[in-house]
Amino acid sequence: MQDKAFRPETRIVRRQDRSAVRKHRADLCVVGAGISGVSAAIEAARLGRDVILVDGLPAVGGQAVNSIIGMIVGLFGNGPNGKQLTHGIADDILRDLGAAGDLEVRMGGVSPNAFYSEVALGRWVERKILELNITPLVGAVLRRVHLEQRRVAELELATRYGDVVVRADGFVDATGDAALVWQAGLECREPAEGVIYGSQMMVIENFDDAHRPTRDEVSARLRDRGEHYGLTRRDGFAMNLPGGRTAIVNMTHIENPLDPFAASRKGIEGKEQADRALNFLKAEFPEAFGATRVRAYGLPGMRQTRWIVGCHHLTVDEVRRGVKFEDAIARTAWPLEQHHHAEGYVWEPFTEDHLHYVPFGSLTPPDADNLVAAGRAIDGDATALSSVRVMGPCIAMGAAAAHALDLAGEGSVHQIDRTALNARIRANIED
Repeated sequence: MQDKAFRPETRIVRRQDRSAVRKHRADLCVVGAGISGVSAAIEAARLGRDVILVDGLPAVGGQAVNSIIGMIVGLFGNGPNGKQLTHGIADDILRDLGAAGDLEVRMGGVSPNAFYSEVALGRWVERKILELNITPLVGAVLRRVHLEQRRVAELELATRYGDVVVRADGFVDATGDAALVWQAGLECREPAEGVIYGSQMMVIENFDDAHRPTRDEVSARLRDRGEHYGLTRRDGFAMNLPGGRTAIVNMTHIENPLDPFAASRKGIEGKEQADRALNFLKAEFPEAFGATRVRAYGLPGMRQTRWIVGCHHLTVDEVRRGVKFEDAIARTAWPLEQHHHAEGYVWEPFTEDHLHYVPFGSLTPPDADNLVAAGRAIDGDATALSSVRVMGPCIAMGAAAAHALDLAGEGSVHQIDRTALNARIRANIED
């Protein structure tokens, strides 16, 4: 009988000395596909702009998905009835994931927080990219930025499939590490001394929420018994996620160095910390954690590494006083949350009526006309940034970046009609 098995044809190839470079042209290029970058890309696409969304990871979602943050904080005002402060894609996420049972808004400490399934949020982002015809480019490492007469002209990126050049009218640096601003040769900030610690998150399964200890109970036991388990951080929490017997655990502190070798090692050490934390929970609270096991480790979570020098340097005094800037583009009530020492963090909550704001000037490098930052790399002192680098205001920053660049067109983001920008983002700065 004749063999009818399918045998696809092949061909022999060899790389040439100069491989072809793929080129792409867009109205807006967003670098960084975390929550602020996704917000910017979606807002711009809804304005009818041709958008490319670039990320160095092989998947979109940034830390919100891939570091398994697990809860959207800074989205609501303080108190059990805190009002929602950020809208735009926040409304869509609350509605869509909530309807599917993949998100729950709960009172969590000083304000309501939205706990979500990272899998569901990742798929939501991917579906929006397809729905709005946003061009995704993942696994793309930024190699060079061409700055011409105060304008970013193009980016050179490396992928496993070859080099890519992207040209656009406007650019958003939502990388978290100010990678675009840094590669453009513009001024950036780094901690002058000390370390701002990140966290290694993990998701555990077979968790019995009926016997979950309170956060205060866990922290008290950590202070008393943490050393016995080899733990450095002496506070943290395990919080159940929607839709099953799973929980996120945040009980680690890991350094986030910018050196590639040190960062690679610290990422592995973070998982060792997480394992010790689970051993602690299983032994000290067996009714809740005795049967648990790790379902997933997130990528190393980063709070602050490198950030831009902008037109406005947000200060902790401005945050504490709740200064409402003329160019405000985001607001939040999230506490000052300083992770400056390995054993824990300094937590400074605000009153129920408190709000503080992010000025557009903190998003704009002074020496570039078509570049806006969004997310944790905006300009401010480290303590001020600890209260605005969370997901709620980061969503608002991404939206503001998209609208500002849309208004600027071929002009400068430093000369846009601020009244027009305020009208577009009013829901994020006014009730």
